[in-house]
Amino acid sequence: MKPRVYLTRRVPDAVMDRLAAETEFSFNSRNQNLSRDEFIAAVRDCDAVLPTVTDRIDAAVFVACPKLKVVANFGVGINHIDVATTTSRGVIVTNTPDVLTAATADIALGLILAATRRFSEGERLVRERKWTGWEPQQLLGQDVSGATLGVLGFGRIGQAVAHRARAFDMRILYWNRTRLEPGIELELGVDYRERDDLLAEADIISLNIAYSPATHHLIDGRALARMKPSAVLVNTARGPIVDEKALVVALKERRIAGAGLDVYENEPSLEPDLYDLPNCVLLPHLGSATIGTRTRMGLLALDNLLEACAGRQPPNCVNPEVFKEPPSC
Repeated sequence: MKPRVYLTRRVPDAVMDRLAAETEFSFNSRNQNLSRDEFIAAVRDCDAVLPTVTDRIDAAVFVACPKLKVVANFGVGINHIDVATTTSRGVIVTNTPDVLTAATADIALGLILAATRRFSEGERLVRERKWTGWEPQQLLGQDVSGATLGVLGFGRIGQAVAHRARAFDMRILYWNRTRLEPGIELELGVDYRERDDLLAEADIISLNIAYSPATHHLIDGRALARMKPSAVLVNTARGPIVDEKALVVALKERRIAGAGLDVYENEPSLEPDLYDLPNCVLLPHLGSATIGTRTRMGLLALDNLLEACAGRQPPNCVNPEVFKEPPSC
């Protein structure tokens, strides 16, 4: 029998076509998040759900949906899923690493350029018809070429950001929970720094670290105070890594020069003052937003789901301990 699947948001057509061919599926046709009650009602009789980062899946969902055996996340981050509860109930959780690395690294580099060279301020000046012509002192930004980039979190995406930054002759510093072997550092052309030292030394900070309770508000008032007044902060990881209230103060008081954000602490809401700060570039969580990337994410999520429903350990299982007694859909 084909597994019964619920899709919380419509995904690219290639994925929808495979879902139609290989599962019995339904999906949320509205372009908005489901309420908790709507989510439970939709998933209650399903074997598997394919959610996105906007779906909060906690213990109450599994109590109300005892038939649910697989959560095949459309994305890498899983902080919106109660993995401890899923594991205790024998529910398989998967994600989609690797396929969105390049697209997210591209967005990080775009934010680096936009924030350092003040693209948003310049565009608003032109669109509001306030530009009166070239001036020697107009919207002077920071140099990118030759600058020092500090990468916090040096996994797949952090390394991809560093790779792109080398095209700008940037000097690369990194911090990671596990330091690389010296030979790998030499091969990649990067230097390790302790976190506080990296914050103080870098001209640009790129956040590429996974979110967890240990990294909640990793960038707080104290961390921002260690940065140079000329420095720029870029976040394409997860919003709660940054204390938005502290960031607002740092930007208002010009304790740092600017910021580029693609993720926020309470998406889709922002700390209100962020909307009006000219030295902050704001994107609507576009990290993986290319047709090719989102298609690959969906196909990988579906591959994971089908493998799990067949009783086999999927390639991107985040709680493999479940497979002591694998469920089948």
